[in-house]
Amino acid sequence: MSAPLVVLEKVSYFYPGAAVPALFDVDLAIPRGEILGLTGATGAGKTTLCLALNGIVPQFHGGRFFGAVCIEGLDSLEHPIHALAARVGIVFQDPDTQLVTASVENEIAFALENLRVPAAEIRVRVAEALAAVHLEAFSKKHPHDLSGGKQQRLAFAAALAMRPALIVLDEPTSRLDPKSAAEVFALVREINRTHGTTFVVTGHAAAELADVVNRIVVLSRGRIVAEGPPASVYTDAGLLAREHLRPPEVTSTFALLAARGLCPDTLAPVRLEDAIAAFPSLPPARAFYPPPVPFAVNGVPILALHDVTHTYSDGTAALRGVSIDLHRGDYVLIVGQNGAGKSTLLKHFLNLVTPTTGKVLIDGAPLATQSVSELARRIGYVPQNPDRQIFNATVEAEVGFSLTPLHLPVSERRRRIDAALKALNLSDFRHAHPFALSKGDRARVVIAAVLVMEPEVLIFDEPTTGQDDAGARAILDLTQRLHAQGRTIVVVTHHLHLMPGYARRAVVMGAGRVLLDAPIRDVYHTLPVLEQTFLRPTQLVSLARAAHPGNFSLTPGEFAASFEPLSGSTLA
Repeated sequence: MSAPLVVLEKVSYFYPGAAVPALFDVDLAIPRGEILGLTGATGAGKTTLCLALNGIVPQFHGGRFFGAVCIEGLDSLEHPIHALAARVGIVFQDPDTQLVTASVENEIAFALENLRVPAAEIRVRVAEALAAVHLEAFSKKHPHDLSGGKQQRLAFAAALAMRPALIVLDEPTSRLDPKSAAEVFALVREINRTHGTTFVVTGHAAAELADVVNRIVVLSRGRIVAEGPPASVYTDAGLLAREHLRPPEVTSTFALLAARGLCPDTLAPVRLEDAIAAFPSLPPARAFYPPPVPFAVNGVPILALHDVTHTYSDGTAALRGVSIDLHRGDYVLIVGQNGAGKSTLLKHFLNLVTPTTGKVLIDGAPLATQSVSELARRIGYVPQNPDRQIFNATVEAEVGFSLTPLHLPVSERRRRIDAALKALNLSDFRHAHPFALSKGDRARVVIAAVLVMEPEVLIFDEPTTGQDDAGARAILDLTQRLHAQGRTIVVVTHHLHLMPGYARRAVVMGAGRVLLDAPIRDVYHTLPVLEQTFLRPTQLVSLARAAHPGNFSLTPGEFAASFEPLSGSTLA
């Protein structure tokens, strides 16, 4: 048997000034050709472990490091990062933070040029990498003109051009629409098959990991607490509960079916196709369609777009005749592929751009008549990338900064800050530097900084990105409490499986247009519209429609119930 590609022996690591280790006593061997999944709660040490694989930890970050990491026999402490980079490529969670040149082909060539690879060889590797990720037609484009999915593929190509034995993908799909995410995972499988490249993939996306990886390692507080094939890890209910991990929807669904005595508890698929294949062993499913929850329609809309178009200076038509009304008390989900126009739509609500044609209204009056400070009091915006909004030295200062111009009494300022920190489970981090926290925790800091303003409307742009299941649920539960208090909530997300039970209404955007505006149940089951904007139905929706064409279940509980006639239900 050949030696493992990577070996970690008793690895422990403390960041500078930290009293608690980010990694503790980690032993791990990664064989050649494996696709390894790395998961765990936010702050479990996943990114730190990734950085240790090519010496960035500790060579760049400093701190205290114990144990050994060997890559193809090279000790990570004894060889510089540039030498290890030829063997281990890393694609970070935010690809735009590692794109530094003015064209796609130059981006791929950049690291090779720094390592003095001959020009002729660089041209060959660039061409091969472009072909591998299917970006040949974009070789002359500026990286920042690409969609999020293509940027991820470009970062992938830049790593691939180094011809490393191992490529590490840290949360590679957390910011991508389902189609782009599927493209990334398809590339992982393709490159693994054709080049024999070993992969380490971190993430919280259980369904995707279960579908692509050979083995999953679970980290908790810097320790490995479990490892095994996806079918073993994702059916261990105790492990999942302890580590705040969410299993694939099909696994949750079959656990409920087993609890109702409708299938043996040994039937626990983790992949959609395996779940559908198990249908012959189940009783027949029934149609299911409960009465929809009515939309909030309370007088004049608090925010409205009337036939809005927007064309950017480069000629890109981002919005094409968009009309949307948001009423007080609405909870609206906005979905669509990367580049569908969602961000431009939000910018109009915030008066950050003006429509090329059409009207944007707040309480029936032109939004443009409102000052920035007036809008900030009425509309809160939580951006997709928290790092672009954080600039204070402590969490408390960051959360309280927006209150400064309001000149509130000290007691009221303190009340608001304390309430926001408590609502986001950040009280223990009050005096910490925001950038000492994980990305998921930094996202909660930004939400708290918006919440202290107590706005009427709250707009969340991809609020669950980088969150584990507990963190995502905590944020969405917060939106639900705010909605119950009368706030108007708008959520933009690609994580469709999280939103049933929260949003009542969903708006589907594609190519700058509103394709569908309807109750969330109808939207999730209108598959042709989802396909039109490159969205994929959730596992549960796919399972329900495969079981019965009239089954409009949205959650595992609804689907499991559709196998039994319940008193007063609409089962048929």
